[in-house]
Amino acid sequence: MYEIKENRRTLKDGTEITTFSREVVSCNVLEVEAGTTGYCGGDTGHGGRTYFRIQDVASTDMNIQSFITPCGDKGVEITLGGDSELETMIRALRFITKVLEDVSKEVYD
Repeated sequence: MYEIKENRRTLKDGTEITTFSREVVSCNVLEVEAGTTGYCGGDTGHGGRTYFRIQDVASTDMNIQSFITPCGDKGVEITLGGDSELETMIRALRFITKVLEDVSKEVYD
């Protein structure tokens, strides 16, 4: 079993949220962290914030690029190399999804 840590993050806009993190271990190691204020009734002006982070801790063949399209739309693309990276990223994304779903249900209920 793996350890899940509860953390506090202050986002760039000053919003404080509770996040949860864990390591995802295989031939490579990722640390993944996620949190949200949950549903707050509208856009960013209503206080809703969602945060997640994926960090290479050891031996992850990962390339990350941010981009802006000619129309000004922002995005992030991640390219992984290797079977272990595929496995750990799937587990990392499942963890992010579970945290966001669980926390948003608590806040929304």
